[in-house]
Amino acid sequence: MPGTTIPPLPHYVPAPPTKEELEWADLAVIDLSKASTPEGRAELAPKVRDAMRTYGFMYVVNHGLTQAQNDRIFDIADVPFSQVPEDEKKKFTHDIKATGLYKWYKLRQYWHIDNGVRDQIEHYNMHRQIINQENPKALQPFLPEIRAFAEYNHYNILHPILRLLARGMELPEETFVDMHGFDHKGEGWIRFMKYYPRTKEDEDKTKNVWLKGHMDFGTVTILWSQPVSALQIMSPDGKWRWVKHMDNALVINAGEAMEFLSGGFYKGTIHRVRQPPPDQQGYPRLGVFYFALSDDDVVLKPLTQSPVLQREGVVRRWEDDSQAPTMEQWRKGRTSAYGTTQLKKKDDVIEEEVINGVVVKHWN
Repeated sequence: MPGTTIPPLPHYVPAPPTKEELEWADLAVIDLSKASTPEGRAELAPKVRDAMRTYGFMYVVNHGLTQAQNDRIFDIADVPFSQVPEDEKKKFTHDIKATGLYKWYKLRQYWHIDNGVRDQIEHYNMHRQIINQENPKALQPFLPEIRAFAEYNHYNILHPILRLLARGMELPEETFVDMHGFDHKGEGWIRFMKYYPRTKEDEDKTKNVWLKGHMDFGTVTILWSQPVSALQIMSPDGKWRWVKHMDNALVINAGEAMEFLSGGFYKGTIHRVRQPPPDQQGYPRLGVFYFALSDDDVVLKPLTQSPVLQREGVVRRWEDDSQAPTMEQWRKGRTSAYGTTQLKKKDDVIEEEVINGVVVKHWN
């Protein structure tokens, strides 16, 4: 990130970490500094492989940015929410359902959660290239820093992880990297996201769920860890467990597109967001994300040249690979439908919809 003079802005102060004894998920911790050498990648690859085949989540530490740089991006992340007037926010909204694209603001109460309750989540989305995009006035001084942050996530975090994922399938290291060009046609974006506290009535109607259990639809999601405990993942034993905050760490998960490409070898991870524990209730939850997707023209069919898949078999979400969607088709279909379509109730826990011929599940 830029080391020259940077514009001043208010410091964002999050809630203190919870002191509650919660049932935490036991996630692998990956030291990304080791990924710079062949020996280090050989050591890390089986750890990443195993993490992505069990929980589908892992922590990444020693990623190269300092705690001060981490704090700075959270200060910037709050600007679209705390320093942009409501009327200007409305100018930077986008028809998500019509275009299948996340751009600028998703304002609160756009998504239906449950029992007539709509979300209290606001987010601001910026295509990874940042340049040549209009943005609210308050955010404009920080665009060079956001662009540098996007590049850092892409080249210094995403690409090393993709190399490790390829090694885990005994594929050439650049297999997934070659599908994720920063300047290629496709999506992939920085998201600043703020969850606001809800009324007791809304909490009761939704059983404290802020965002239903789901899989991300891209390949890899990079979440910058923050102190408000609300993220839960479905463990291999079917139980929801909390993801614990770790200072200056990343929380990484695989999405549906990676599950498709890996023939089910890597799991698109089921996760949800719920009301924080009692000592953090009443605080907002500010998030910083880098959502990675493959290039738009990538067909999301299993990489059957993998020796691992040849030994262990392929799990498909369709009958024949000729039915596999491209990344562009999948992202548009999933984006348009999310939180706006009527889901079909399968049982007391799972609801379903069909996107591009693929059954997509949501968990309560």
